[in-house]
Amino acid sequence: MHLLKMSNSRIFQICGIMASVFMILLIIFYWDDVGTAHFHLHTTISKIQVTHLPLMTNLNHNQLNSKKAVEERKPSSEPDIIQDDLDFMLVESTKGYLQEGDSPEMEETFNAVSEPNPEKLPGFDLGINSAQTKTELERIQNERKQNIKDVCADSSIMFSGKNRNFEDIPNKELDHLIVDDQHGIIYCYVPKVACTNWKRIMILLSGSILKQGTAYRDPLEIPRDLVHNSTSHFTFNKFWKRYGKFSKHLMKIKLKKYTKFLFVRDPFVRLISAFRSKFEIKNEDFYNRFAIPMLQLYANCSDPPSTVNEAFSAGIKPSFVNFIQYLLDPHTEKNMPFNEHWRQVYRLCHPCQINYDFIGKLESLDEDANYLLKLLNVEKLVQFPQSLRNRTVKSWEHDWFSKIPVAWRKQLYELYMPDFVIFGYPKPTNLLLD
Repeated sequence: MHLLKMSNSRIFQICGIMASVFMILLIIFYWDDVGTAHFHLHTTISKIQVTHLPLMTNLNHNQLNSKKAVEERKPSSEPDIIQDDLDFMLVESTKGYLQEGDSPEMEETFNAVSEPNPEKLPGFDLGINSAQTKTELERIQNERKQNIKDVCADSSIMFSGKNRNFEDIPNKELDHLIVDDQHGIIYCYVPKVACTNWKRIMILLSGSILKQGTAYRDPLEIPRDLVHNSTSHFTFNKFWKRYGKFSKHLMKIKLKKYTKFLFVRDPFVRLISAFRSKFEIKNEDFYNRFAIPMLQLYANCSDPPSTVNEAFSAGIKPSFVNFIQYLLDPHTEKNMPFNEHWRQVYRLCHPCQINYDFIGKLESLDEDANYLLKLLNVEKLVQFPQSLRNRTVKSWEHDWFSKIPVAWRKQLYELYMPDFVIFGYPKPTNLLLD
């Protein structure tokens, strides 16, 4: 009898091990499948703070073993996955196996991830005085988002990278997507579109930079050199170093759950602003990398001064005409991709692959910024800086383009046409007429 009991116990142990292995294989298969799935975001703006997910208090032995299996699958050369993200991936991976009769705690955990509570949605109580104003802002956002969907679905409008999948975007092209895990926010920054102050907002919210051991309270206190230092932000292109082969899986989970936003502006006005800030003001780096080649190739200046100080003292600077020549020259991008300050927004932020929840515009910056912070439910934590900035305005376009041949203007429009149509900017017909 004693031997029979031991035999039965041994059989139960073997069955338990086999069940654990089976569950591990299911989870591994499911995770591989997640990598090829296409997620679609909720139409309402929602925020999930993954670092504060409900505890999975009723995980059975098989599910706990699956965590161990994940760790065992990692090659030693890959970095560790932080515990919060591993928990999040485990929840996502096992969500499909929730069965009738599972514990209330388990069901509550899954529901918390998949179904946001509308009473707790950020921006549910916007605190906007006029209901008409709130309705108008919602309508504008819906129109901007719908316009992007329409353009991306229109087969008659073609541009590079439009139809590729998110999985096909190289990591180096995801370096403008800044992630704040604490508040569930992803911001795609666009240079020359108030990105300095939005980066400050992201630093303050995420606490990625401290001042004498404490977080910043005022965005404008954050030094500009730190704002634009790549080490100050956790971006999608850094996921590989932290998560290894789980990178794209985790990106897609966060794209599904986090609130994603970007700010844009009129493409031609953005070019004028880029030229003014990088070539009309002393900038040693941009002078060496871009101004000297422009002067040599398009300004009949075979031997430009070696420093920006010498060049400015001699009155030698590339003109706006030279800058447009540089952009239109087919050899430019054969040598290297456009610099981020004049690279097209659709190449920086991938709007046909990423379903943004909020699209702000520089032309309505103050109104959009205030509305966005309320939607993110962080308006009590931070306010968008009221800075005095010399904005380049659309009314200047005629003067700036007066020396640009119409044929060049048309070529330039074709180069930046995707940004015009995706983000709803009217075609600058007055600049394109012969």
